Amino acid sequence: MKVGIVSDSHDNLPAVDAALAAFRGRAVQMLIHAGDFVAPFAVKRFLSLDVPMLAVFGNCDGEKKALASLLPGIAEGARRETVDGKNILIVHSIDSLEPTGAGGVDLIVCGHTHQPTISGDRPLVINPGECGGWVTGRSTAAVLDTDTMTAELLELNA
Repeated sequence: MKVGIVSDSHDNLPAVDAALAAFRGRAVQMLIHAGDFVAPFAVKRFLSLDVPMLAVFGNCDGEKKALASLLPGIAEGARRETVDGKNILIVHSIDSLEPTGAGGVDLIVCGHTHQPTISGDRPLVINPGECGGWVTGRSTAAVLDTDTMTAELLELNA
């Protein structure tokens, strides 16, 4: 299964659209957002991809009640899920995890630093960087292949 991974979109709709185009081009079947949508109108744009979406709140998400109405499963703090038989932990800031908080997972998806990285083996750690591009000037995302547990960083043309 192909999973689109994004974080820190910060209401930058042209960057969101670029991420969605990249995800459509790679036929992603699920979307993970590691926080900092900021406002509900950005969530609506992501929902247009029409695939299941997993998300956590970030430190800049302001309208949490409205965000939760659009994403009923959105989590405050870390969220554990099983996707395609893989145990996944989604968290906005990996620094917020307790030392044993990632035990037994195959994948950690995080954001917050705005620095795209893919590292580790088990668990594989993916920080897709910042979709919004406001801080670093780079708009990035990632795509995970759950069959091979490999990921690709994407430079978005926003």
